Amino acid sequence: MIAGTGSGVGKTAITCGIIRGFMQRGYTVQPFKAGPDYIDPGHLSHISGQDACNLDIWLMGDDGVKSSIAKNSTSDISVIEGVMGFYDGFEGGSDIASTYQISKITDTPVILVIDARGAARSVAAIAKGFAEFSTPSNIRGVILNRLGSDRHSRLCRDALDTLGIPILGAVPRNSDITLKSRHLGLVPAAESDVIRDRLDTATGFILDHIDMDSIVQLASGAPPIISDKPPVYRTSNIAKTVISVAQDDSFNFYYKDNLDRLRNAGARLEFFSPETSDNIPECDGLYLGGGFPEVRAHVLEKNHTIRARIKEMAQDGVPIYAECGGLMYLARTIRHQNISHAMAGLFDADAIMTGKVTLNYTKGVMRGGPLTDGIVGFSGHEFHYSRLDDIDTDARFAQTLDIGVGIDNGMDGMRAYETMASYGHLYFTRDAAESWVQRCMKYSRM
Repeated sequence: MIAGTGSGVGKTAITCGIIRGFMQRGYTVQPFKAGPDYIDPGHLSHISGQDACNLDIWLMGDDGVKSSIAKNSTSDISVIEGVMGFYDGFEGGSDIASTYQISKITDTPVILVIDARGAARSVAAIAKGFAEFSTPSNIRGVILNRLGSDRHSRLCRDALDTLGIPILGAVPRNSDITLKSRHLGLVPAAESDVIRDRLDTATGFILDHIDMDSIVQLASGAPPIISDKPPVYRTSNIAKTVISVAQDDSFNFYYKDNLDRLRNAGARLEFFSPETSDNIPECDGLYLGGGFPEVRAHVLEKNHTIRARIKEMAQDGVPIYAECGGLMYLARTIRHQNISHAMAGLFDADAIMTGKVTLNYTKGVMRGGPLTDGIVGFSGHEFHYSRLDDIDTDARFAQTLDIGVGIDNGMDGMRAYETMASYGHLYFTRDAAESWVQRCMKYSRM
């Protein structure tokens, strides 16, 4: 596990460098990302050539985390990138939903990334504090990032020598390899060759400054993962129904486990682009994930055919599930940088970019919609820089939040026909996936 003292210390780039280092030694690597994140997994997937999986105890529970690792760790080595600071999670008084909690329940050895800018001997105090804050911390070594000079590196090493914590890397400051960011974090690797090329350059530079031999040895000592709930695999390859999934530069925020759950429930997934496709594959259901539709709104607006087709499908009763960016796309317009762009217009509301982040774990009750026939409790998360304005007063909502903001004062999951669209993101339970597949099968027989 690659953890950090906080956000922005360079965890993603260093994790990608370590993955590349393993691969250069002939290992296959399965990447995981702690926390409710879609962007960093894209970087990990690009470097490893394997779809990254998310691990989040709030969404999945302890057994869900262990089960996902057990199911997906089919490569030689699995690497988990942490989220925020090592001990940061749902609340300040506990380790719930933190990177540390995942390391503790899986007994995973941890490398702590420390941003050494503006510090020397103090890095030892930071390392000692993190190693001893909770025990066992599982911290087996540190990587110093953004060092200013050879002298700076020497001062930090001298300070750390007294602690007995191995230094597994000392990476100099280099503005040429800094990964680009915007309002929700790093710019997704899926968006352009420029981003991917910069990531490739960064990993090459990092590899020159880390001790891969020691890291390989550290990984080889990790104990096995034992799950109390082994994963259930589909026994038939015959699909019961077809769900089309939006996948392009605007929509690419999906949990791998969600897609796998749909497949295991009997869905064949077909992918299309709301930006560039001429049509939507023939299907019985539609999945519009999150992403950055506001950045590409001018492109989405031009594809009149797909916008109209999605609205027609919804009005025809196709079971549709949309999250965050998908919700924004189903609104009348998206307003970004003071320009309004027409969207699908299924919901009488306008998505407005606010410049203010809404970031929460969520918890509540869901009544109806594609994912359930009854009333179920759920846990999720929300992360967006927009709000819906001018919402129709007759709008219906499927979700009532006990924790979180949602679309309108704790109400989320806007409903129309057989469509549900929310600001919240969900990690599908097996029941949710099966419910949606059953809804799609019912529609196909109409």
